[in-house]
This record gives sequence, structure tokens and C-alpha cells, in this order.
Amino acid sequence: MEIGCSIQTPFGIWVLTTDGERLTRFVPGTVSPGAKHDPQHPLLKEASAQLDAYFNGRLSTFSLPLSADGTPFQKAVWEQLTRIPYGQTRTYGEIASEIGRASAARAVGNACGQNPLLIFIPCHRVIAVHGNGGYRAGPLAKAGLLTMETRYFAKAVDKANKNHYT
Repeated sequence: MEIGCSIQTPFGIWVLTTDGERLTRFVPGTVSPGAKHDPQHPLLKEASAQLDAYFNGRLSTFSLPLSADGTPFQKAVWEQLTRIPYGQTRTYGEIASEIGRASAARAVGNACGQNPLLIFIPCHRVIAVHGNGGYRAGPLAKAGLLTMETRYFAKAVDKANKNHYT
């Protein structure tokens, strides 16, 4: 049975769900009518806390169990997306090359569009050669996430440099 809760993000209300052991969905919207609404479920509480830390610049890497249903190709793309460092981007073509399918940039874009675990599987870090490209949560959310990560990443680098040279 799907267990879920609604999460207020800087980009509106999103739904967070679990199968009881792993997160299964984080997308804009609300909990499905057939799902059990339980914001106190331990995994949902931990995910909510990590998302709060992420949105406030205190977390750059999530440590939660994930389960994303998809085709083998989609799963290969999603796995590669988890390797994009916080504050950095890759193009759809670069991801295609990294998974050994250099001519599959469009298919990479389609896989990103089917990503059920936005932010946790950071498809917002994948951009087009000329511009941001699409995003399941919309272009403003994608631009906002990229801007937020760039700002917090720059602050972290600046802090590290100050600590290193003092």
C-alpha cells in the first residue's frame, strides 16, 4: 500500500510517497485518494526533514532509500543523474554519452520527464545545450532549483576557501 503526505516546497505543494521501505514518488501534486495519508511515517518524516535542510542550503546529498519504477533505460539514466554533483549540471547529450548511448539525448530527456522522484534523482541538473530544457515541475521550478544550488554551492566553496587559508 502506498503511504504518502503532502510537502510544502518553495515551488508549491508536492506529494511524497513510500511503499513502507523506500521513497517511491516526489512530484508536484497531492496524495492519491487510494493512498494512506501518514505524515508521521518514519521514512516520510526523515525525507521531509532532509528536504527542509536541502531547501535551506544545509544539505547537498540525500541519504534515503529510493525505489523508482521504470524501464532499464530509464533506470540507467536516473542512476547516472544521481552522480551529478550538487551545484553542477550536465547536458542531455552528456548523460547519454555517460551511459553509453551517445545518440540518445532525446531519450534521456524523456527519461528525465518520467522521473518519479524529483530532486532526490536530480533531473533538474540536466540541461539542454542552449538553455535549461524541460522539467516535470515546470521551468520556474527548474530555474529556481539550479539558482538555489548554485548560490549555496558558491557559499560553501567560499567558506571552505576561507577556512583553508586562515
